[in-house]
Amino acid sequence: MKTATTRKLGSHGPEVSAVGLGAMGMSDLYGATDDGESIATIHAAIDAGVNLIDTGDFYGSGRNDLLIARALKDRRSDDVTLSVKFGAQRDPGGDFVGFDASPAAVKDHLASTLTRLGTDHVDIYRPARLDQRVPIEDTIGAMAEMVQAGYVRHIGLSEVGAETLRRAAAVHPISDLQIEYSLLSRGVEDDILPTARQLGIGVTAYGVLSRGLLSGHWRPKRELSGSDFRTISPRFQGENLEHNLELVARLRQIADEQGASVAQVAIAWVLSRGDDIVALVGARRRDRLQESLGALDVELGESELARIEEAVPAGSAAGGRYADFLMGELDSER
Repeated sequence: MKTATTRKLGSHGPEVSAVGLGAMGMSDLYGATDDGESIATIHAAIDAGVNLIDTGDFYGSGRNDLLIARALKDRRSDDVTLSVKFGAQRDPGGDFVGFDASPAAVKDHLASTLTRLGTDHVDIYRPARLDQRVPIEDTIGAMAEMVQAGYVRHIGLSEVGAETLRRAAAVHPISDLQIEYSLLSRGVEDDILPTARQLGIGVTAYGVLSRGLLSGHWRPKRELSGSDFRTISPRFQGENLEHNLELVARLRQIADEQGASVAQVAIAWVLSRGDDIVALVGARRRDRLQESLGALDVELGESELARIEEAVPAGSAAGGRYADFLMGELDSER
């Protein structure tokens, strides 16, 4: 399996593998899960040099933390950089019922996460969204206290806009912004990415395969369970899906000529956008992980990048990246 190369997360963050592992789907939101295969995939990722693992304390209502703790039980903590999101609130049935990134919640969520993960610190801690009721300065201030106390090494953000980035960075150095970035989701390029670069903030791109659309494995009539996030994702509905899969077919022609898979070209494209960008892949199986890491062998020159741009131009995706009621919660979309 390809050994993952490294990149530094901004001016203030750690050095991590260019491809990181997003663990959400191992416990939540993408249908049936298999803990045994998930743990084997985490082990395979670490063995391949992937040292960035991303989770959220609300993924599976804490089950993702516990899964990662089991996977890392016999691994050296120095081999892994753990990135943890917090803030989302869920009821016992798994429904999302609110969001809290108040100073008290920062510390309360962190205490629970440290206990579940069985560790004394989190490498990167970040609110999953902007809490619109709480000034970002208050949230970052509380997180800075946790850095000073040794419970957190670096502060990150997720899905916030340029102005929030500036306000947060004025309180404490920010390592990176986690935000969706793919061939089908390029809004970050307008204002957010230039601002992050101006502030020395790295970007951890999630959704690089657009939740499976750009995997090259999606079937038009695939049946989804009721708990699968994609049942409400506009890009997976009706004519939107047909249009988006036509874009994938165009990308496949380029991938075939490169001797690569669609997924590998899509990931390689994200990595080509700058050395300050790290790509998170949500592989839940070892074979999908191996395919994703193959993107590190794909070289995209100017001619290939131009052809990709022509095949899948910015703004060509049909449907929003989230349902309308979820888009309204994103500071990055305002």
